[in-house]
Amino acid sequence: MYEPIRTKSVVHRVGGHHGDNRAGYPRSSRAEALDSQLAGHLAALLAVTDELGLDGAATRIAAQVARLRGTEPARAPHTDVADPAALHQRAHDLAGRALVVAASRADTTVAILAAERMDAHAAALASQNLAGSH
Repeated sequence: MYEPIRTKSVVHRVGGHHGDNRAGYPRSSRAEALDSQLAGHLAALLAVTDELGLDGAATRIAAQVARLRGTEPARAPHTDVADPAALHQRAHDLAGRALVVAASRADTTVAILAAERMDAHAAALASQNLAGSH
């Protein structure tokens, strides 16, 4: 299912050969890059989850963002949702992205959380589609 990347990271190739860091870009390992990417996906998922008013799920996501970033994430207050189906679809997509990155960095806790969120948002979309068809 997953094939490891065989080439050097773009981060390491910027600025010339491997030992050259004249471009001034900070060096980061693949694990650090994946952590940053995963935290970004989870932070975006957290924003949508907060907007949907799913406090329990938002708390769990926020804890993982804090673990990855080392600081508490910014939180948005719950507002009235104009199009919940669109938000559930966006949340489902973001959870899917988080799942892929979590799997590649072998973060079982986040992978399970992301899969649960995907299931929850898929169920919400299915129930909205059923309610709208009657």
